[in-house]
Formats: sequence, structure tokens, C-alpha cells
Amino acid sequence: MSHAITARLAGLACAMLTLAAAATPATAATPEVANVQQALDALARTSGVVGAIGEVYVDGKRVGQGSAGSRLLNGKGGRIPAGSRYRIGSQTKLLTGTVALQLVKEGKLGLEDKLSDLLPKGASQDIVERADEITVRQLIRHTSGIPNWFTPDLVDIYDFTTYYPPIDLVKKSRSQPRTGEPGEKFSYSNTNYTLLGMIIEKVTGRSLASEFARRLFVPLGMSRTYLAVKPPQGIEGPHGHGYSTDDQGQVHDMDRLNASYGNGSGGVISTSRDISAFYRAFGQGKLLPPTLQKLLTDPPENAPSQPPLCGGEPELRVIAGGTTSFTSVTFSSPDGRIQFATSTTTSTQDPAAIGRAINQTAKAVLCPGK
Repeated sequence: MSHAITARLAGLACAMLTLAAAATPATAATPEVANVQQALDALARTSGVVGAIGEVYVDGKRVGQGSAGSRLLNGKGGRIPAGSRYRIGSQTKLLTGTVALQLVKEGKLGLEDKLSDLLPKGASQDIVERADEITVRQLIRHTSGIPNWFTPDLVDIYDFTTYYPPIDLVKKSRSQPRTGEPGEKFSYSNTNYTLLGMIIEKVTGRSLASEFARRLFVPLGMSRTYLAVKPPQGIEGPHGHGYSTDDQGQVHDMDRLNASYGNGSGGVISTSRDISAFYRAFGQGKLLPPTLQKLLTDPPENAPSQPPLCGGEPELRVIAGGTTSFTSVTFSSPDGRIQFATSTTTSTQDPAAIGRAINQTAKAVLCPGK
């Protein structure tokens, strides 16, 4: 994998990490919501943005929406329908963590259960180093020390057709050095949530896609949401396309991003409406008791954070996901009342700049005058 691609993936990982760590106190205040279309028009003028969609919900009611840029590269294909499906990327981790913690609540899984006991094959074949010391809690909190399998040296982002079972993705991480002792410190790794998806399947005897549907999508009315599992499964219906340029200068349409790279770490495809429904229920405490929910919302000690989005009230949780060609971000109040769910398709080598532009878009929409 090239240095250029290395920079793109590494930069986005940092952006996602910073955004995901941001959490702020709950507030009952309802913000003044500015014009969503106008804010997205400004976002679409950012270099490297192909198209952008977003919707704002307050107490479950849509109060703003917009679409800017284009569905395809170079202004082609018209605008993306505002209610289109899109990849939510690493926002999937919050869904995976929620289902795992529901199993803890039900007594089917323990926070201190060891990885070697839950997935003995992985331990016996030494696929995960020190599996007998790593706990479910550490996987959820990104403190296991297990290295990330999704790195430029290990993943060909232009391989759209090969199916990689989750265990094969975990194997890729074994060639990388550990990031710390089990439980020592925070270090973001997709491998943690690939393993959690496998654990959910082992404990329940059902596929992760089935558990998502049974526990989240159906009860919450997320009727247009699903987990893509194998190539060539992609985004159903009209949607935006993102692009990447390789070292030879060839532009790749990343629409058929390899579905097997996602699973429990990043495979869910949703809509602004549906993902807002999840964050609303999560914030309202309908999915987990507070003690377990904190394992997902309270960042570990050394996890990076960012200043409050609005610099005052209302404060928001900011959860992001993405890879080369797209970034999806949901801004949600901790009490679940307010959501601004966005998807941006890109053709850039500087995803960090896109992340900053999306933050500015959210400020314009949710923090007018600040």
C-alpha cells in the first residue's frame, strides 16, 4: 500500500478517534436550528467533497434537511436524495457495543470474560496474542492492546470482490506489534469490534446482522438499515459515490467498497432518519442501563478529546465513521432529543480537512450566532 494511501487512512483514523471521544453533559435546551441546506451548500464547496446530505431531528421530528454537491464525481448524476442510504462506518461500533452490553445485562456475557474462553479457536491458534488476559470490557473500551487490522500495509482498499471472514481479518493484526498491555491504555483498533461481533455470534448462535435487526433495527423502526456482510453487497437505492486516486493516478469509484471489511467494526448502512432513531433511543436510556452505557460514552483516561462543538449549550456527542471516499458523522445531544446526521462523499487525499469542514457545518446548523 502506498505512502499516499497510508496518509489518507491514518489521517482519517485520527479524525474519527478525536470525534468519537467527544462527549458532553446532557441538557434539556432545544437549540435554534439554522438553514441546513445553506450549511450543506457551504460544505459542498470544500475541496474534495463530492456530495453531502444531512437531516436534523428534534424529539423525533425532522426540522431540517438538505442535499448539496452531486451524486457522482464532477457534478454528474444530480443531487443525492436527502433521505438516501449511506455507510455509517465506525458508528457501527456503537451498535455493536450496545448489543454486546445488552448480552451483559441479560447475564449471557460478562465484562470480565476472557477472550480465550469466548473464542477458544483464536486462542488455540495464537491468532490473538495474550487472549487469555484480554476481557470483554477491554475490547469495548479499546484498551485491549490488540493492534488494528485495518491499516494500509494489511488491507487493499481496491479489492472489492474477495470475501474475508472476520477471523481472517483478525489474523492480519497478528503481524503488527501490540499497542500496550491488556487494560493499560486506550488505543483505537477495529480488531476489538471485529472480535466483539464474533463474540455476539458465538453467544447468541445467530449472525450479527440478525442480532442487529432483532435488537435494534426492528424495535426502533430502522426499516432502511442493514448490515452489509459479503461482496458485492453494497448500498441499496440511489446514493452518493465516493472516489479514491491510486499511485498511478487512476481514479476509483469506491461505491462497491468491500463489504467484508465492515462487520462489527464498520459495516452498517443506514439513513439520517434511521440512525437518528438509534441515537435518540440510546440517549433516552431505552437500550442500556446507565452503568453499562457509560462504558460506551465515557472516554478512557488517555483518549483524545475535542472542545465542545458550540462552546456552551446545547452540548453534543459527536460520533464519526468513514474511510477513503466517505465520512459520516452524527451529532446528538446526550439526552437523545437532538440529532444532526450527515454523510459526505469525497475524492480527497486530506480527510482531516473534510472532518473540520463537517464540524463547521454542524456549528452553522446547531450553534447559530456562536
